[in-house]
Amino acid sequence: MELYPKTVADIFGSLVFDDNSMRERLPKHIYSSLQKTRRLGLPLEPEVADVVANAMKDWALEKGATHYTHWFQPMTNVTAEKHDAFISQVEEGKVVMEFSGKELIKGEPDASSFPAGGMRSTFEARGYTAWDPTSFAFIKDNTLCIPTAFCSYGGQTLDKKTPLLRSMEAVNIQALRILRLFGNTTATRVNTTIGPEQEYFLIDRELYNKRKDLRFTGRTLFGASTPKNQETAAHYFGAIRPRVAKFMRDLDEELWKLGITAKTEHNETAPAQHELAPIFTNANVATDHNQLTMEYLRKVAERHGLTCLLHEKPFANINGSGKHNNWSLATDDGQNLLEPGDSPAENAQFLLFLCAIIKAVDDYSGLLRTSVATAGNDHRLGGHEAPPAIISVFLGDELTEVLQSIETGSACNAKKGDCLEIGVSSLPKLPKDTTDRNRTSPFAFTGNKFEFRMTGSSASIAGVNFVMNAIIAETLCQFADELEKASDFRQSLQQLIKETVIRHKRILFNGNNYSEEWREEAKGRGLPNYPSAVDALPHFVDQENIDVFVKHKIFTEEELRFRLDILLDIYSRTISVESLTMLDMARQEILPAALAFSKTISEGLQSKQSTGLALDLSYDNDLLINICRETGLLYSALERLEEAHHKAAAIQEPLLQAKAWRELVIPAMDEVRAPADRLETMVGKEYWPFPTYADLLFSV
Repeated sequence: MELYPKTVADIFGSLVFDDNSMRERLPKHIYSSLQKTRRLGLPLEPEVADVVANAMKDWALEKGATHYTHWFQPMTNVTAEKHDAFISQVEEGKVVMEFSGKELIKGEPDASSFPAGGMRSTFEARGYTAWDPTSFAFIKDNTLCIPTAFCSYGGQTLDKKTPLLRSMEAVNIQALRILRLFGNTTATRVNTTIGPEQEYFLIDRELYNKRKDLRFTGRTLFGASTPKNQETAAHYFGAIRPRVAKFMRDLDEELWKLGITAKTEHNETAPAQHELAPIFTNANVATDHNQLTMEYLRKVAERHGLTCLLHEKPFANINGSGKHNNWSLATDDGQNLLEPGDSPAENAQFLLFLCAIIKAVDDYSGLLRTSVATAGNDHRLGGHEAPPAIISVFLGDELTEVLQSIETGSACNAKKGDCLEIGVSSLPKLPKDTTDRNRTSPFAFTGNKFEFRMTGSSASIAGVNFVMNAIIAETLCQFADELEKASDFRQSLQQLIKETVIRHKRILFNGNNYSEEWREEAKGRGLPNYPSAVDALPHFVDQENIDVFVKHKIFTEEELRFRLDILLDIYSRTISVESLTMLDMARQEILPAALAFSKTISEGLQSKQSTGLALDLSYDNDLLINICRETGLLYSALERLEEAHHKAAAIQEPLLQAKAWRELVIPAMDEVRAPADRLETMVGKEYWPFPTYADLLFSV
């Protein structure tokens, strides 16, 4: 007998203590109180916790769970959990299954080894997890997982959920102020909604296990290009191969059980690359779901003899993997605030929110860039369909024309009517496909949402979204401050929208973001360009960025500065591991393979010469000379890489050390890779010590 029925409707959410489960199992007054906390953000009443905990425990036991854990998201891009059994001893040899409200609300994992950026000493182990009732508990591997926030003994945030929740509240407060000005009295909450598209690679697990670079770093540090990569785009939206299709079916079922609305799946452009996209949900739940999605991508892949690679650039010279962050705002009374609407009031409201986003992205483009600044993303940004490091906003022709008409005061020539006075005449109805897509744009309006395409595939989406929420909350706050004191709301609204368009139009760009002309034009417009993570990350603590986080109670200044040190340390550790892995592979695998092959050629050459025949040995000689030359270049480059590694590792100050890894070690790594990749094209296949790109990309 199967544990789960086969229909999607029955499978979906079967391992989630969701609203239906709570309604069935909780007394009405307890359920009502919990809903006020979940939907309105009201404090949790103390007596509610024990009742919820007992109901949650009974439900979990019925599903086969034996343990529970506070499931949290430290500054590592992966989740953490400490499992405790439900058992409680009542007398010797006997136990009962218990779970209290205190255990539900608060946990105490050892926090000493989690990234803290110097915020606390490593010998200070105490840390706390606190239940997040706005995200449903779920069962994973026979364990009840309770989504929680994570903080230090002193109350400082050590996770990504806490600032995200705070930023969502900041947007809610400021967006409601705007809605009240437009006469909306029914909405009681405005939620940030996210639909994160997840790109990934699938390769054969046996081949993966034969490469130290993939096992230790998640990407290939060596690899010559194959004769065919993605030039014909034959893989893109192609028929899904049977082995991958089985994996996708299995993955869908696992995600559906957890209430994750996995909807779209297809082959991406690069060989062995794929994409999964869910339906929109609020930012907190979407973040939890995306963390689970990444975990199950890896877990389900193993069942099928595969490995899922989530690194931003696992293979050179083909598309990397991103996580397109589709962001919007929605009210609890069912209105998408980025939907232009049909009525004059809706149009004016849409334009104000649109202008708030444009202004926020322009004012804080540097901060937005820091939210995606990682060592892995440095390899991806700027080519192969990934946006460049320069932030700009794509609106499409029709919306651009609307804003231009507002700026000049002239009628626009949109197809479905003229845009006259804001709030009096309607905008043209803007369907979702009002314009073509721009794959090179970092921040693109796509109908009723903005798609931020710069997020790396392995990253938690919490970071980019608490930044977006913070900067947009600040702009909405500025708008509300101005409009609330206006004597003539409509006139002030018109003037505010017009002034915003004029002052911030420099961030708007609909063209080719890859072109050299755009880089020059962006420089002339005064837009920042931070090519690498090391260039971008220090701007996380620019004073204007500190001010916006502190004002909206998302971080303290102390937390921000510690968090910067964490990000710099993660960057440095990433490059350190990569360079050590490169040294190890080159010395233990590539050099011995090249020497063994050159010995074979040399012995063959001597054998041919000993025949006394008039043979043409120019090929043998040239090949031997070339291999010896490249081997010598590789050996010398390895010496320089090791020296650069030692220099960078000896630096203590976080930013200076990160710069050393970027400026000394990465170029040295490039020098090592070049002759190694040339050797791969010369050394016989049976001598080469690990699978090649051709093996990895075309074997599944």
